[in-house]
Amino acid sequence: MLLNEKDFKNEGVKIAALIMAESARTAPKSKGEDTIEIVYVDGEEMEKIAAKMEEMAEGGDKDFIRDAESVRKSQAILLIGAKGDRTVGVNCQACGFESCSEFKKADRKGENFVGPNCAFRMIDLGIALGSAVKVSAMLGIDTRIMYRIGIAAKKLGMIDADVVMGVPLSALGKSPYFDRAPKK
Repeated sequence: MLLNEKDFKNEGVKIAALIMAESARTAPKSKGEDTIEIVYVDGEEMEKIAAKMEEMAEGGDKDFIRDAESVRKSQAILLIGAKGDRTVGVNCQACGFESCSEFKKADRKGENFVGPNCAFRMIDLGIALGSAVKVSAMLGIDTRIMYRIGIAAKKLGMIDADVVMGVPLSALGKSPYFDRAPKK
């Protein structure tokens, strides 16, 4: 049997994304409580994200267009988010409230992400993201953590989380996520 890499590239990227997802899932969490949400996206759903990002650029942030182009050059996206409303219960005040019970009474809202959020849950999100992209680096898959992808996917209802980041994946000759010119 002969297989050209071009014929299985997307399958390899999907396998990498699935392993990245498991690394994010098993990353350490505050108090051992998991509030992380993970969704794999490819195909037509990626185009929906890119189109939503272009629509959002009309609000003034032209980098949504640049990042939409990166989405279109990707083979897959991993959405990783966290539910920030679940406190750890240590009354650390990092959220800006006197106690976790005061935090729980807060009016949670937001146009792109929902907040306020428990700082420990956001730390958990960062650790999960770091764990995922560590795996991609080990596997030789290009990625970049992009909040604009997360916003678009959240607005499209693709993931149930308060704060979401998108991690596009690519296996091209050159990473499409760096050396990108800002849109004017």
